[in-house]
Amino acid sequence: MSFISLLKKMRIKKDILKILILILSFSSSIKVLAQDFSDAWTGHFSYLDVRDIYQGTTKIFCAAENAIFIYDKNTNQIETLSTINGLSGETLTTVSYQEELGLIFMGFENGLIQIYDEAEQSILSVVDIIEKPTIAPNNKRINHLNIVEYTLYISTDYGISIYNIDRLEFGDTYFIGPNGSQINITQSTILDDYIYASTPNGVKRGLLSNPNLIDYQEWDQFLAGNWVGIVAINQSLFIARSNKTVYEYVNNTLQLKATYQDFVNDIRVDNGKVIVTTEREAYVYNPVGFTTIAQVVNTELYDVKYTCATVDEFDDIFVGTFGVTIDGKRGFGILKTNALDTSIFEEIHPDSPLLNKFFKVNTLGGHIYGVHGGYSIDYNPYSGEVFRRTGVSHYFDEAWQNIPYDSIQPLAAYPWSLSHISINPNNPNLAYISSSVGGLLEVDNNEATIVYDGTNSTLIPFFGLNHFVHASTYDSDGSLWVMNSRYEAPLNRFKDGQWTSFDFLELINPATSNNGFSNIIVDENDNIFLGSYNYGIVGFNENGGNYIFQNIAGEENDMPANNVRGMALDKNGQLWLGTDKGLRVIYNTQEFMNGTGEVDNIVVLDDGIARELLFQQYITDIEVDGANNKWIATLDTGLYYFSSDGQETIFHFTTDNSPLPTNDILDVDIDNVNGIIYIATEKGLVSFKSDSSKPKDNLQNAFVFPNPVRPGFDIVSEKVKIRDISDNVNIKIVDIEGNLVAEAESRTNSRFKGYNLEIDGGTALWNGKNLGGNIVASGVYLIMLNDLDTFETKVLKVMVVR
Repeated sequence: MSFISLLKKMRIKKDILKILILILSFSSSIKVLAQDFSDAWTGHFSYLDVRDIYQGTTKIFCAAENAIFIYDKNTNQIETLSTINGLSGETLTTVSYQEELGLIFMGFENGLIQIYDEAEQSILSVVDIIEKPTIAPNNKRINHLNIVEYTLYISTDYGISIYNIDRLEFGDTYFIGPNGSQINITQSTILDDYIYASTPNGVKRGLLSNPNLIDYQEWDQFLAGNWVGIVAINQSLFIARSNKTVYEYVNNTLQLKATYQDFVNDIRVDNGKVIVTTEREAYVYNPVGFTTIAQVVNTELYDVKYTCATVDEFDDIFVGTFGVTIDGKRGFGILKTNALDTSIFEEIHPDSPLLNKFFKVNTLGGHIYGVHGGYSIDYNPYSGEVFRRTGVSHYFDEAWQNIPYDSIQPLAAYPWSLSHISINPNNPNLAYISSSVGGLLEVDNNEATIVYDGTNSTLIPFFGLNHFVHASTYDSDGSLWVMNSRYEAPLNRFKDGQWTSFDFLELINPATSNNGFSNIIVDENDNIFLGSYNYGIVGFNENGGNYIFQNIAGEENDMPANNVRGMALDKNGQLWLGTDKGLRVIYNTQEFMNGTGEVDNIVVLDDGIARELLFQQYITDIEVDGANNKWIATLDTGLYYFSSDGQETIFHFTTDNSPLPTNDILDVDIDNVNGIIYIATEKGLVSFKSDSSKPKDNLQNAFVFPNPVRPGFDIVSEKVKIRDISDNVNIKIVDIEGNLVAEAESRTNSRFKGYNLEIDGGTALWNGKNLGGNIVASGVYLIMLNDLDTFETKVLKVMVVR
C-alpha cells in the first residue's frame, strides 16, 4: 500500500500510530519484527509462573517468564504470544495495556520494551534502553510501566524514562539519585500535578508542568525509607515499604495502614480498590478507611508464591502465582477466586509444561517427555540452576499431562535434578527418568511407580543416598542400559526385572575421577559407545565375559577435548561426537573397537578457505534424521542442520532468524514419524516441522497429501508430500497421457538443492512444477514409485485443481 493510500485510510490516533511505526521502523533504535513463524514452528512454553498481570475492560494480560497469555473474561478463551509471534524470548518483568489503541506494552529484564498491536498482530521492539552505553547492563531492568493517556512512564533500575506513544519516541529520562545519579525506581504514579516515584532511598516527587524535570534538583525528597511500590487513588497515596508495611499519605500525613507477615511483592489500584500482594497472601481494600474487602491466602492445594493480583467490577480476584523449584513447588498461572468466597479457586493458564527450563527431551509415538534438572559442566547436580526439585513434563493426547514433583517425592529420598529420559520402544507409556542424585525413576501410564537405587538394583550410591545416574538407552533386545557415574561398575543392564552391572576398573578409577556419562549408544554388533567427561569416547563389548574396552582421548589423538557432550550413530554406521570444543567423527567403529580406530574432523570450504566444521564450538547434542542429515545443537550459536556428510549447511537457526528463545540449545530430539524437531533450551521448548521422516521398509502404506490440491493451496512453497516411502526409491510423476512431469531418486535428488521433486528420508516433496519449471495445469497426475532394492512398485494418484 502506498503512503498516500495510508493517509486516506488514516483514523485519528491509531492510524497515525501505524504510519509512524512504518516511518520509524527505519530508525536504528527501533526494529519492527514482522516475521511470523507459526507455519513451521510451535512453541511449548510454560505459562505457570506469572511475573505480572494487567487488567483491561474484558481481558487479563499475563506476563509469564518469557511469553504472554491473554484471558478473555467473557469467553474464557486464552490467546498466547511467544517467540513464535515475534517476542524476544528474554525474561519479562512487567506488562501494561493501552486499550484505546489496542497496544500491549511489555518490559523485560534486559531493558527491552516490546509493543504488540492487536489489530495488526505485529510486534515493535524498542531497543533504545538496551543500546544506551551510559547505563550498565545490570541497571536496565524494566520494573513498571505506567500508561497515562498517550504517555508511558517507564520505571527502571536507573531512573524514569518517558515514552511518547503518539510519536513512538522517547522523551526525557530522569536520573534522580543523589547528585543526579542512577537509582532504582520501583514504581511511579500520578496524583494531581505531580509524578511520584518509589525507590529504595525514599519517595521522590516532581511537578509535571516543570519543563526542567531532567534536573534532579527539581525533584523533592518526599519521604525517606526503602519503598517497593506506590499508587494513587482519590486524593491519597498508598505506599508499600520493604519492611512488610503499607502506609497512606493523605493531607500531608503519613499513616500506617497494615503490617504483613511476608514481604510486599505488589501494590496497585483497580476498579476503585487497592490490591496488596505479599508472598503468600493477596488483599483487596476499600481505599476509604483501608477496610479489607477480601483476603486470599495460600491453601494446601495451592501452596505457592503470590506475585501480584487484581480485582474486577464483579469482585472476581485474579492472583498471579510463581513456583519455587528448590522447594519442589510449581506455579499455577492465575488463580481466580471471588471476594464472597476466597476458598474456591480456578486455575487459568494455557496448556503448559511444568517449566521453561528444559534439560533433556525425548519423544516417541506421540509422547514427549521433558525434564528440568540436570547437572553442571562437570556433572555436579548440586550446582546452582541445575539443582531443582521438579517433576516430569509429559505431553500426549494433544495436552500436557505432567507428573508433578509431589507425586515422585514419596518414592525416594532424593529424586532431584532429573537429567535423562529413555522411552520403552514397545510402549511409549513407559519411561525411565535418571536422577543425578536419587536413582532411576519409572513412569508408567503417567504415574511415578518406583525408584531404582541401591536398595533394589545394581545402581550404587556415590556417598550416602546420592546416586549419580546419568545417560540411558534401550537396545534392540529390549534391555535398558543405565550409567551410574563415580562407581567402579558404572554400566548397568535392566531386563525382565533383573539387574546386571559391569565394572570399568580396567579403564576408569572411580576413586579419583569425577567422571560422568552424557550419552550411551548400542549398535547392531552389541558394541556400547559412551560419551564421558574425562575419558573422551569409550567403547565396551561384553564379549562373552572377556570385556573389551577402548577409548580415544587427548589432543595427541586429535580429540579437541575429552568432554564428550553429544553423540549419534548415523545410518552409515559412522559415530559423530560433539565435545565442548568441537566436532569429531569415527568413520569405522569396528576398527575403533579393534583398537585401531581414530577420530577425524570435517573440513569444509568457506568462501574458498578450508576450515574445520564447528571449530571450538560447545556441542550439546547430535541427532540424525530420516535422510541421514545431522541436527547439531550448540551453546552460544544455536542449532545447525547439516547434510549427511556435514559439507552443506541446510539451516542454521538462531534467535535472529527463528523463534528460538536463546542460542544456548541443551538438547534436540526428532519425531521421525512426522519429521518434527524438538529443541530444548533453558528458556523454553520449541519445535520445528522439517517434513523429513524415517523411511519405511516397503511402499505398502505410501500416500500423497494434500489430495486433491485445491486452488487456495500454495503448491510451490507448501509442496505436495509423498509420505511413507522406502529408503531407496525412484519416483516418476506423469500426466494422464504419460508425459513425464518430474523425476527423483533417493540419494540423488536430495532436499534443499532446488529440485522440483526432492526426497528427504521417508518423504518426497513436489513443488507442482514440470521439467520446464512451470506450474502444472489442472488435472490428474500419476506418482509411480519403484523401490530400487526390492523392485516393489506402487502407483498413487493426485488431482491438482488450479
